[in-house]
Amino acid sequence: MILRSVIMMITKQQDCPIARTAELVGDTWTILIVRDLMGGPKRFGQLQESLGHVSPKTLSQRLKTLEYADILTRHAFAEIPPRVEYTLTEKGQALSGIVQAMSAFGERYLPVEEVAFLSAAGD
Repeated sequence: MILRSVIMMITKQQDCPIARTAELVGDTWTILIVRDLMGGPKRFGQLQESLGHVSPKTLSQRLKTLEYADILTRHAFAEIPPRVEYTLTEKGQALSGIVQAMSAFGERYLPVEEVAFLSAAGD
């Protein structure tokens, strides 16, 4: 945990825009949340179902971070039971090029069969 804090502190001090962007969306869950919200508003349960193995605590933390960074908005409806939807902001929509480039790279250079082989080789 201390190492992660030191690395994040160093990254925050960098002038590199790539480092700053990677700091915000560089972990697996965050970029996948952005991917899912590119299709339109989603509720917490929909995001959790789409992401699969993410814990509710991790998903909640990532959503709060993205909301604080103005990547998404959280809209709570005054209903019973409570309903909350998450939507990308204009700033969040600007990440679509990154998500599309990652998708194209994965399709071209990381076919499912190869990734499965690499995963099995690492066991």
